[in-house]
Amino acid sequence: MFRRNVNKCFWAVVVIAFCCSLPALSQEDVKTVQDPAFARHRRPPAVFIHDDHNEKAGIEACDACHHVYQDGVKQEDETSEDQKCSECHLPADARDTMPLVGTYHNRCKNCHVAQKKGPVMCGECHQRID
Repeated sequence: MFRRNVNKCFWAVVVIAFCCSLPALSQEDVKTVQDPAFARHRRPPAVFIHDDHNEKAGIEACDACHHVYQDGVKQEDETSEDQKCSECHLPADARDTMPLVGTYHNRCKNCHVAQKKGPVMCGECHQRID
C-alpha cells in the first residue's frame, strides 16, 4: 500500500513539473531549428536563436517567417507561429505545398541572399553545438 502511494506521488510530481515547464518552451528559448517530421538528420539541426536573430535582423512582424497562405495567396497579418512548419509542409509532400526541407532552406537562405547578410552555406547553419 505504501509503495503504491509513493508511486502515485512520484508521478503526480512528474506531471506537475512537466506542466510547469511548458511556458519555458517558448520561441525565446529556441536554440536550433528542429521539427519532429525529420526522422533522420543528414546534418545537425540548424543553430537558430529566435529572439537574437529577429532583433539582429530587425524583424518585428511574426508573419515575415510564420506565413499563412489561402488558395495560393499570402494572408497579410495572419501568422502560423503556433504551428510546426510540418503541419503544412511534409518531408515527402504530394500536395501543392513546398516540401519541408525546401521550405526551411528557401525561407532562410533566400532572405539571407536578398539582405546580403546571414549564413548561406550548409555548415554555417548546421553546426554541432555541445
